[in-house]
Amino acid sequence: MPAIRILFLGDVVGEPGRKAVIEQLPLLKQSEGLDFIIVNGENSAGGKGITPKIAIDLLRAGAAVITTGDHVWDQQEIVDYFPTEPRLLRPINYPEGTPGKGSVVLETSKGKVAVMQAQGRSFIQPPLENPYLAAEKEAERLRAEGVMAIVMDYHAETTSEKIAMGRMLDGKVSLVVGTHTHVQTADESIFPGGTGYLTDAGMCGPEESVLGRSIESVVWRFKSGLPTRFPVAKGPVRLCGVIVDVDMENGACLAIKRLSLLLPE
Repeated sequence: MPAIRILFLGDVVGEPGRKAVIEQLPLLKQSEGLDFIIVNGENSAGGKGITPKIAIDLLRAGAAVITTGDHVWDQQEIVDYFPTEPRLLRPINYPEGTPGKGSVVLETSKGKVAVMQAQGRSFIQPPLENPYLAAEKEAERLRAEGVMAIVMDYHAETTSEKIAMGRMLDGKVSLVVGTHTHVQTADESIFPGGTGYLTDAGMCGPEESVLGRSIESVVWRFKSGLPTRFPVAKGPVRLCGVIVDVDMENGACLAIKRLSLLLPE
């Protein structure tokens, strides 16, 4: 059975990030020989949440699955959209009855691929159910149903949370990749059980910024301690993510590399 090449792109920030992603996905698919693309879109609507239109645009551009995170409900219209689009995920550790799902299985020409997502509980709101119990249970369910290629987006604040999730799921999923902090880490690796790992994929947003937001406004907030708006920054965009090759027979990660692409303005 052939290997499958999967791209995961980190948090898309505002209009600059989503325009760049929509423009670049077809080009990346060709240049990198991609079979399956996952995009974290939770900051794609002005830096807060995602709308149905943006989700549709990302899917049409080539994303197979869109993950979210703690800003998932910031745009009210997304609530009613979730039941209509299974390829848009919210964290799996929300209570039962929450709109949407935390995982999805899709058929590809090379076999089934599952994507799942959980949200951490340290320094992040709202507090959700235990992500480790939820993720482990779902990974075991997917493997029991014969799905070998499984990608896990862990939307969490702290490094230790993400490493612990990766180690717990080693041998049970193909890739554990962190999101939320918007800063790409340099610790890509393949764990002993065959799971690929990266603490944070980084963001797809303005390079000259503070996590995608205007430098001046964020600095002023830290200096003054007073509330203010954080508009999305302008200028050249950097796309960050990770590419993995996965053995479709046993789900093992065969190769992992970071993607960091600065686009001209």
